[in-house]
Amino acid sequence: MSAEGGTKAVVAALLANAGIALTKFLAFFLTGVSSMLAEAIHSVADAGNQGLLLLGGKKAQKDATDEHPFGYGRERYVYSFIVSIVLFSVGGLFALYEAYHKYHEIHAAHGHPEDSILDSRWWWVPPVVLLVAIVMEGLSFRTAIRETNKIKGSASFPQFIRRAKQPELPVILLEDLAALIGLVFAFVAVGLALITENLYWDVAGTALIGVLLVCVAVVLGIETKSLLLGESASVPAQRAIVAALEGTEGVERVIHLKTMHLGPEELLVAAKIGVARGATAEQVAELIDSAERHVRAAEATAQVIYLEPDIYRADHVPDERPAPPAPAGH
Repeated sequence: MSAEGGTKAVVAALLANAGIALTKFLAFFLTGVSSMLAEAIHSVADAGNQGLLLLGGKKAQKDATDEHPFGYGRERYVYSFIVSIVLFSVGGLFALYEAYHKYHEIHAAHGHPEDSILDSRWWWVPPVVLLVAIVMEGLSFRTAIRETNKIKGSASFPQFIRRAKQPELPVILLEDLAALIGLVFAFVAVGLALITENLYWDVAGTALIGVLLVCVAVVLGIETKSLLLGESASVPAQRAIVAALEGTEGVERVIHLKTMHLGPEELLVAAKIGVARGATAEQVAELIDSAERHVRAAEATAQVIYLEPDIYRADHVPDERPAPPAPAGH
């Protein structure tokens, strides 16, 4: 994924959520509908999350230091993990608390609290605001889908979310999808509350929004935790690296290979390669330099490469996971 594509989707979502949050807060203050408050807080959380993603992308561009010799590429993963925490706490748990609070308020008032939407001249505001929000959120979601389609290839959207090494688009896709579903929940809940004059529908809509946000936050947390721990390169990338190493003159075979993403566009490659028994130190040094050039040409993200020469033996027991097999016909 190009950094520009991810940034474009993040900015589009940030602008949409900032505008939507203002209109939702206005609708809540006019009507007191808890679904509107839950959705307003949801939009504030989303806008804050997009700000965090932009901040993480900026911090990840810092140069490596003595204290952090592999750079700051994982800043993007750290801030994406913080996004999942914000979505869980500020969005999901707040909505669930608001549903609980509203339920007891309605129950204490025997189903008809004072100054409710049922008695307000602004009863039409929440449905209109929610319809406008659905349109704005849909445009943001369309931008995220377009940027994703440019890079996901034949993978499905769930596969893309699970496998992507760049966190921004998966986060935006899930946030925008949750926002659209949450808006539908709120629209249906408010509509049913107005039609049936039963405010418990508003409580149900608020609770559903909370459950939805908690579920999305858990999925995001699981995916970003895996990236923080350090994921290996994709199988196609590993195969390209193996082919580049074995295509280098003087390399007899790849004994084992390990890869790890230091950031979305930066890959650490560590491999033990078999060389000829009679090779001199000078020949081995030239071979390693040549192999590194081949690897970088085959896989642009391979920025940090460590190669260990060895003599391959039939009884050699690798102490690391072997390289993945090449595809048929290789």
